[in-house]
Amino acid sequence: MQIATWNVNSLNVRLPHVLGWLAENPVDFLCLQELKMVDEKFPLAALQEAGYDAVFAGQKTYNGVAILRRIARTPAAVATQINLPTFADEQKRVIAATYGDVRVICAYFPNGQAVGSEKFAYKMAWLAGLQTWLQAELTQYPKMVFVGDFNIAPDDRDVYDPVEWAGQIHCSEEERTAFKNLLALPLHDAFRHLEAGDKHYSWWDYRQMAFRRNRGLRIDHILVSDALLPHVSRCWIDKTPRKLEQPSDHTPVIVEIN
Repeated sequence: MQIATWNVNSLNVRLPHVLGWLAENPVDFLCLQELKMVDEKFPLAALQEAGYDAVFAGQKTYNGVAILRRIARTPAAVATQINLPTFADEQKRVIAATYGDVRVICAYFPNGQAVGSEKFAYKMAWLAGLQTWLQAELTQYPKMVFVGDFNIAPDDRDVYDPVEWAGQIHCSEEERTAFKNLLALPLHDAFRHLEAGDKHYSWWDYRQMAFRRNRGLRIDHILVSDALLPHVSRCWIDKTPRKLEQPSDHTPVIVEIN
């Protein structure tokens, strides 16, 4: 089973990239963030023609999440949940569904804007609600894969310049502590389970030739539960879509679970 996460930064703009990537990488599940479209505009027919069904929750201009499943290889979604029941929020940031005995959760964490801002306070409150909900979810669904754009670089290995980013948004002590709290549930960072090195990033700013200079952050993550961790055989970042014309500023992260 292969599960991927990708912040596409507008599915309307990036649909050809998604369809092309799926044709070359027919993963069982692809979790998308930042759809930036209402549900009525979601391209379900095009995805079904490509062999994928989907559950999704969108909104105009901002946010939006979806889980795509490969129809030929996966069971239909049941027990779908949209947004956190532990945090009142109109923003479409979370979607979860169960496929067979595996719970798949796709999330787009708040950005936070700047440490100390109102948006940062919102992010930290949202993270607290997430923590509470995930704890209950793990009790009900011991086989869990939790993926998405977390907007958190967990440690200095995940930042191209730790000195420059020290204490800044995505790298603050508060955010990193919240990430550690997720791991304590327990969940496990699939990428770090297999790769200890630095200079592995999933996001690069559009400005200052950041991608060409590999000045990025690893903020897109795949966390797996205890029950699935022994079966994780690979986890990697595919930089290929970031090289396309008009790419998302994020690129896919994929895990393989045997």
